[in-house]
Amino acid sequence: MGILSGLAVLHVWSVFFFTLTWQSAPMALLMILLQCWLFVGFFITAHDAMHGSLAPGKPSLNSAIGTFLLFTYAGFGWRKLKTAHMAHHAAPGTEEDPDFNNNDPRRFWPWYFLFFKRYFGLVSFLFVFAVVLVYVLALEADYFNVVLFYGLPSIASSLQLFYFGTYLPHRHEEKDFADQHKARTNDYPAWLSLMTCYHFGYHHEHHLYPHEPWWRLPARRSARLSGQGENT
Repeated sequence: MGILSGLAVLHVWSVFFFTLTWQSAPMALLMILLQCWLFVGFFITAHDAMHGSLAPGKPSLNSAIGTFLLFTYAGFGWRKLKTAHMAHHAAPGTEEDPDFNNNDPRRFWPWYFLFFKRYFGLVSFLFVFAVVLVYVLALEADYFNVVLFYGLPSIASSLQLFYFGTYLPHRHEEKDFADQHKARTNDYPAWLSLMTCYHFGYHHEHHLYPHEPWWRLPARRSARLSGQGENT
């Protein structure tokens, strides 16, 4: 709720009430960065709903919240994304993995554009277009504010999610993966892991314990490093 309410307040204020000047430019940059980070958290919360860890033992509630969050994020469909994400966990880093670029598993941009094309379809485009029209024509928001505080943070958050949550953990390198999950964990301290991708960069732990919520992944990582968890 903190992520959702914080994003809602900041988003409304920046789009409809903020006036950009040379003096307020540093504040604008801060708001863009903060909204980008909150958008990432928005999606990570929906991701936890896919695994049932947002509301344990309540599949209908997870589905309802996840549906709302994904559609609000970019017009995404809950069933489509959940099915794709479960396929990713079933066969990570293979041709059957919808999140993986089997033809070019090392370069960032070709992989990102393939990832974007797979998930950002016509419905998402129409959703974003409709939001912009409502903001500008019906609610009379400044068009530049809409681009700056809605479009830019949304696109940046997709890059952030992809880079820290998919590309770095699953890209092919000279060093082999530890196991069949074909996922790596970043070596960031907990505070930096939180800032980059809500601990989703502790990706090996996520694949080992997919039903753990994002905020428990640092503990899983610490336990694994100390030999108390699964050493795989």
